[in-house]
Amino acid sequence: MAATSFPTYVKDPDAVLDYPFDWSEWLKPGETITTSTFIVSAGLALDSSSNTLSSATAWISGGTAGTPYQVTNHIVTSAGRADDRSITIRVQNR
Repeated sequence: MAATSFPTYVKDPDAVLDYPFDWSEWLKPGETITTSTFIVSAGLALDSSSNTLSSATAWISGGTAGTPYQVTNHIVTSAGRADDRSITIRVQNR
């Protein structure tokens, strides 16, 4: 089985940045996001989150330089489907 590759982003330890998750291509016509939750690796902070009918955004802060972290968005849709998408955030001094 091939290893899963997550999109990777770089942030400074002092930065507070938004990370969008676009679900529009995955959703079926007429289907919308009804709930969205984020799971963040220890060491990062989820400052806030929001979602629209087809996307979700996490505002992330913290982290230790030289450390990779994972952020996962879990959604449930109006059709009752549920899925996860993950990204990797590499923290480094910039």
